[in-house]
Amino acid sequence: MAKDDQTPWGRVDDDGTVYVREADGERAVGQYPGATAAEALAYFERKYVELAGQVGLLEQRVRGGAPARDVAKAIANLKTAVSGAHAVGDLASLGERLEKLGGSVGELTEKQSAEAKEAVAEAIAERTSLVVEVEALAAQDPAKAQWKLVTAQLDALFARWQTHQQEGPRLPKAEGDELWRRFRAARTTIEGHRKAFFAELDGTHREARARKQELAEQAEALASKGTAGIPDYRRLLDDWKAAGRAGKKVDDALWARFKAAGDALYAAKAEIDAQESAEFSGNLEQKLELLVEAEKLLTETDRTVAKEKLLSIQRRWDAIGKVPRDAMKSVEDRLRKVEAAVRKLDEDHWNRSDPEKQARSEGLASQLTAAIDKLEKELAAATAAGDARRIKDAEEALEARKVWLAALGS
Repeated sequence: MAKDDQTPWGRVDDDGTVYVREADGERAVGQYPGATAAEALAYFERKYVELAGQVGLLEQRVRGGAPARDVAKAIANLKTAVSGAHAVGDLASLGERLEKLGGSVGELTEKQSAEAKEAVAEAIAERTSLVVEVEALAAQDPAKAQWKLVTAQLDALFARWQTHQQEGPRLPKAEGDELWRRFRAARTTIEGHRKAFFAELDGTHREARARKQELAEQAEALASKGTAGIPDYRRLLDDWKAAGRAGKKVDDALWARFKAAGDALYAAKAEIDAQESAEFSGNLEQKLELLVEAEKLLTETDRTVAKEKLLSIQRRWDAIGKVPRDAMKSVEDRLRKVEAAVRKLDEDHWNRSDPEKQARSEGLASQLTAAIDKLEKELAAATAAGDARRIKDAEEALEARKVWLAALGS
């Protein structure tokens, strides 16, 4: 037999039959016609390498945590393939490796079962949190809800639910059905509240739209009144503010009409004001000149002179007539200030010359003078006695009465 027709695990006999050596002897695995002994052995050795590769791949899958059920099935198939395999190589070692893998399936099954339970518990907790969130949304007061935000939150929660359902572990039927029942009930409640809210809002919008349509028409009808229609327009504006919302697009369109009607009235008023301003500008110049004369009375001390000059100024003031509207308040305020000053001069004179008041003042002054004399004596006595408390009381009382007396004489 040629040297190249044998290996540690197999050989080729003279008729070309290939044998594999096993623990209980040789076993024919086949022939490779039309080839040399070396080629025949190499062919069946490659068969062995393929089987060894499958066993090695399965070992990697086990280390990577492949599902125990799939591993057990693969082991059974490979055992069948290795037992009686038409291959040349250490088939016994492959069998031993498969037996070792078979022993790890139980441990792998237990580990994966524990992991699966943990994953299911986490999935139940996550879906429960989604249910709690959606139930919190459903519990909100529908009248205070911001429905655009609530709708977005509900859509996001439902999307998370679907993703978790598709990608997460399968939940036990009882728990899964109960959580979905709660989620669906809350979602239905929210949808019902939203529909009711917008149905009511639509009704409110219809009423506001009808009312604002009416107000816009009334405002437009004021155009013929010109500036006389402005008070009525202001009342309509108050009604407009109280009419509520009619929806942005409708509100904007109706407000454009309403405002245009008001702009027309105020434009007419602005035109009249401009005409009056031009017409009365000469009057303003005259009154400004008269104010220069009037404001000199602010330093006048003779009430008779002040009253006579003010009366003359007031007569000329009235004779001049109107001034432009935007200047009216400023010039009137300046004249009122002069009038107040002259009036105070007169009041001060009568207060000083009132006999009854003078008598009261003189009586009070004499009382204060007597009190001061008495307190000065008490202070002297307290000082002589060295009584600090009496000294302090007397000084404070004396100071107060001197202040009152000085005020009375001013």
